[in-house]
Amino acid sequence: MAPERFFLELEPPAGTQADWPHVVIVGGGFAGLRATHRLIGKPVRVTLIDKRNFNLFQPLLYQVATGLVGQADVASPLRQMIGKAPNVQILLGEVEELDVKAREIVFNERRYGYDHLILATGSGSSYFGHEEWRAMAPPMKILEHANEIRRRVLSALEEAEQTPDPQRRRLLQSVAVIGAGPTGCELAGSLIDLMRHAIERDFKQLRAEDCRVLLVDPGDRVLRAMHPQLSAAAGAYLQRSGIELVLGGRVQQISQTEVQLTFKATGEERCLEVATICWTAGVRASHLGKLLAASTGCQTDKGGRVIVEPDFSIPGHPEVRVVGDLCSYSHTADGQPLPGMAGPAVQMGGWVAADIVARVQGQQHRPFVFTDFGSMAVVGPLYAVADLRGLRLSGLVGWLVWGLAHLAFMPEMENRLSLLLKWMWVIATRERDSMLIIGHRNQHIGVEVGLERRETTDPTTTSVASTAAAQSS
Repeated sequence: MAPERFFLELEPPAGTQADWPHVVIVGGGFAGLRATHRLIGKPVRVTLIDKRNFNLFQPLLYQVATGLVGQADVASPLRQMIGKAPNVQILLGEVEELDVKAREIVFNERRYGYDHLILATGSGSSYFGHEEWRAMAPPMKILEHANEIRRRVLSALEEAEQTPDPQRRRLLQSVAVIGAGPTGCELAGSLIDLMRHAIERDFKQLRAEDCRVLLVDPGDRVLRAMHPQLSAAAGAYLQRSGIELVLGGRVQQISQTEVQLTFKATGEERCLEVATICWTAGVRASHLGKLLAASTGCQTDKGGRVIVEPDFSIPGHPEVRVVGDLCSYSHTADGQPLPGMAGPAVQMGGWVAADIVARVQGQQHRPFVFTDFGSMAVVGPLYAVADLRGLRLSGLVGWLVWGLAHLAFMPEMENRLSLLLKWMWVIATRERDSMLIIGHRNQHIGVEVGLERRETTDPTTTSVASTAAAQSS
């Protein structure tokens, strides 16, 4: 017998599924994908909506930006991953309105009803009220951003190869990475390795010792969220690799080739002259959180994340759940919000899906308890730091743990195998997978992560951004 087929809301679903509750999941990232997986084969109809037709493994975007792997290695088509499940329908597009009273969403100029709604639209980059910096300092949230960073770095080296002026050549071999969290450290460490080995192997006029990568952060150490011992180990390794740590300086202005800094402790002002600038400093929640707050009166934190109940619902609306980077979940033992990382997002998505199934079946579900497996960051070839619930590792052992953890989180076996083979190839040969220069400058800067048209025209967004900038200083 052929499997039952349907297209939710566009045509009435056939057979037994017509009476099943309809769960709409918005966002196919870590949390949304995990929730969908947990609902496969359950007595619910599932609609997964995303503006992109693939799941992106964001923790490895820096490897796309630095040519270690190709974009297909960190992105998996949603239809190939979960599209064959008989109770799952995948729709491409962006949710632009929420009507919580009517239990409907507005999507592709249609209204769709739901019985349960899971919002997992993640986060984008925040420039703390200075969106004009985006064109000069691209973020790294989507594939287009990673491709843009690689294009700028490689294009600068190509220009330097045919530049007779030594001072200009040195400028073109310089990069500033703003933000010394895990993403910034990983990007900086991979960039210095990319530039030096590319020059040694592939360029005739350039000198590897002229390469400069500056890692800028307003704090007093890199990886401030990690234990000081690991932070110090990572900082020392980065410096040994040739990276200049510019700590304690807050960005005041960015232009095409300059970053203006002010050091609060000393009052000093400093100008960094670099050819390429990358931004990994700020995160802001999807605008869908603001839409939900406007529709229901729920509260958001200063970063735009929705403050949720212990079951990830919002007050007065148990049918609406918010998970992943979009939610602020503080119902923890220490009262601190869960971090916006892959681990918490996966656990949130899985728990909410299981809770919905329990409610549909009239059963009680255990309370959510977050299991913290620790944090880690890779800062160079075969060198990483990891804090695994008090077990602190660095160096090669840390890198092995980091690699195994990332392969385990990778949702598709095909991607795991391709990544493992490419990592082994890089270790053996130092040759990178993708050194292509594609597109033209700023081609992808305008690509929207989520409802950015609305954000640039919404006066409340400007107000929130300005407040965040003031608080951060």
